[in-house]
Amino acid sequence: MADDAASVHVERRGALLLVTLDRPAVRNAVDRAAAWAIAAAMDRLGDDPGLQVGILQGAGGTFSTGADLKSTDDRPLPDRGPFGLCRHPPAKPLIAAVEGWALGGGFEIALACDLVVAARDARFGLPEVRRGVVAAGGGAFRLASRLPPALALEMALTGTPRDAEFCHRHGLVNRLADPGAALAQAIALAEELLEAAPLALAATVELMRAARQPHVDLWGVQDRLLARVRGSADRLEGARAFAERRRPVWSGR
Repeated sequence: MADDAASVHVERRGALLLVTLDRPAVRNAVDRAAAWAIAAAMDRLGDDPGLQVGILQGAGGTFSTGADLKSTDDRPLPDRGPFGLCRHPPAKPLIAAVEGWALGGGFEIALACDLVVAARDARFGLPEVRRGVVAAGGGAFRLASRLPPALALEMALTGTPRDAEFCHRHGLVNRLADPGAALAQAIALAEELLEAAPLALAATVELMRAARQPHVDLWGVQDRLLARVRGSADRLEGARAFAERRRPVWSGR
């Protein structure tokens, strides 16, 4: 069995977790070993109270071209689903830093992230229909919530890739970067997120994810999340810092 950790590198930078898919020889195609390693990284992000934000990138100038169809590893998928996160992303903000291609499952990984920073020459696509299959990693329904309906339909039904400029113009990509600078821009975005209180940040991303799901009692979700934040030490610290005209010092409690 392959060494799961060999294909994915995880680096902690303070409250930020940087996860790098490192299989450049196959354009960062994801086999089961890589999926399990990504899932482990997502578990670490979700479980460690000292971590607030994750960034996911691909090595070697490509984000990911999706599933590694040549892999013979037949172990089951992680509980987090396809590619180690698509069914159950961690309950903290996740940023995709995209260089080069985000194709098929690679695009589905980016869509499972909350925010996308992309190099201007990056390209995104779901070519599955051209191969006689369906984007089963959540790509089709997530794309429908991230682009205007007509554009999402055209992209999914034709399988034609779109460039980062198009995706940025229509709201799928948050920020554009010069080629090679997607990670630096993603870190800058993460640093903005890290100004927020950890509990409030996690609750807000969970509520906004729920808003994209059909038939969800959003008031019920909000009440549950607010109960977690309302009595927190960070809520009191935020009020004190505002009154004292200083930067808050968050404890994550």
